Amino acid sequence: MQRFLTSGLRRLASPAVLAAALLALSAGVASAQAVKPATGQDDPAPPAVTAPAATQPGGIRSANIFEIAPDAATDPKYSEQTNAERGKVQPGNNAPMWRDVGKGVTGYSSLPYPEAGNMIQGFVQYPGSRLTNAGEAWRQVRNNWIIPYGGSLLLIAVVALALFYFGKGTIKLHGSETGRVIERFTYVERAAHWVNAIAFVVLAVSGVVMAFGKFFLLPVIGSTLFGWLTYALKNMHNFAGPLFAVSLVVVFFTFLKDNWPSKEDFTWIMKAGGLFGGAEVPSHRFNAGEKVVFWGGVFFLGLIVVGSGVFLDKIVPAVEYTRANMQVASMIHGVATILMMAMFLGHIYMGTIGMQGAYKAMKTGYVDETWAKEHHELWYDDIKAGKIPAHRTAAAAAASDAPRTA
Repeated sequence: MQRFLTSGLRRLASPAVLAAALLALSAGVASAQAVKPATGQDDPAPPAVTAPAATQPGGIRSANIFEIAPDAATDPKYSEQTNAERGKVQPGNNAPMWRDVGKGVTGYSSLPYPEAGNMIQGFVQYPGSRLTNAGEAWRQVRNNWIIPYGGSLLLIAVVALALFYFGKGTIKLHGSETGRVIERFTYVERAAHWVNAIAFVVLAVSGVVMAFGKFFLLPVIGSTLFGWLTYALKNMHNFAGPLFAVSLVVVFFTFLKDNWPSKEDFTWIMKAGGLFGGAEVPSHRFNAGEKVVFWGGVFFLGLIVVGSGVFLDKIVPAVEYTRANMQVASMIHGVATILMMAMFLGHIYMGTIGMQGAYKAMKTGYVDETWAKEHHELWYDDIKAGKIPAHRTAAAAAASDAPRTA
C-alpha cells in the first residue's frame, strides 16, 4: 500500500502532469468568464481608458510652430505684432523680439556701460564694407581685405627675398679682411636691439598663426592641437606686446642720433644702394635703406602698432573700451602689423643671410675694417679722421677712469 501511494505521488509531481493541470485550470477560468452569471444583473462597467499624456491638461507639450496657425501670416498686421501677440498664434516664434534686437532697441545684456542693453550694434560702413551693423562690417573688412591681401603681401615679400637670394646670393666682401676691427654696436645697443627683435618674432609668429593658421596649419595638425597652440600663442602675444612697446622706445632713442637724413641718402636711394650694380654707394653709419626702416617701420608703423596694441590689451586707463572702438583698433592694428612685418622681413634678411658679416656685427658688436669701408665708406672715413672713436665702449671706459680736475 505504501509503495502504491509513493508511486502515485511521483507521477503527480512529474512535469507532464503539472503542465496538463495548468492547462486545464486556464481553460476553466476562461470558460467561467465567458458564461454570464444567472443573477440577471448587468456586467459592471469596464475600467476607464486613460487618455494619452499629450491630451491631458498641464505639463510640457511639444509643438511645431509651422503647424500652429499656419495661416496667421495672412493677417494684415502680422508683421506689426509684438512678441506676446505672436506667441498667441504661433507659440515659440520670437521673430518680433529679434527684429527689435536687430534695430538696436535697448534691452538688457551683461555688456558694461555705455553699451549695456544693446546686443547688436548700429549700422556703419567701414572702408571696404557694406552698410551694415558694426560687427558685420568689421568682419567684412577683416575677412575680405586684411586677411587675403595682407597674407598675399607677406607671401610676396617672402617669395621676392627667396628669389633674390637664389639669384644673387649673399653679398660678400670684395676685399680681404684686415683683422683690425671697429666697434659698430655697443653692448647697450645690442641688448636693446635683441630684446626688441625677440619680442617682435614672438608677436609676428603668434600673429601669423592666429590670423592665417586656419588656412595652412589647421588642416595639418588638427583642431585639438591647433586650439591649444593658438591659445598659448595668444597669451604669449599679449605678454610680449608691452615688452615690444618698451623696447621699441629704447631702440628709437638709442639709434636716433645716427638715423637723421643726410644729403648722401638721396644718392643712395636713386642707385638702390648699388644693390643691382657693381659697387655700393657710400653711406654713413646707417644707409638710406636702414633709415627708411627706422623712420617708416620703427617710428611711424611702430607708433601705430604699439598704440593700437596697447588699446586692444585694455591697459590704457580712462578709456571707453566699446565694441566699436575695439573693432577700429583691431583693423588699424592688423594693417599696420602686416606692413611692419613685410618691411622688417627685408631688414632681417639683410641682417642675417643677405650680407656677409652683418649678423656678426649685431652678435659681437664688431666688424672688420674692410666691411666698414665697403658697406659704410663715409662712416669709415669719419673713424679714420678721428671724428668717431673706433671703439666707443673702450673710449667711454677710459673717459670714466680718467682723473677729474676741480
